[in-house]
Amino acid sequence: MKIMSNELLVAAYRDAKKNNHESEWIRLLKSEIKKRGLKT
Repeated sequence: MKIMSNELLVAAYRDAKKNNHESEWIRLLKSEIKKRGLKT
């Protein structure tokens, strides 16, 4: 998943956690963040 920029990826993860989106989406975003070596 190299579609999103790093900033957009972190923003999407924070938004998903804040709005209680489905856990599968949160897990996918979190794994991509970890793969890129970013911090939330």
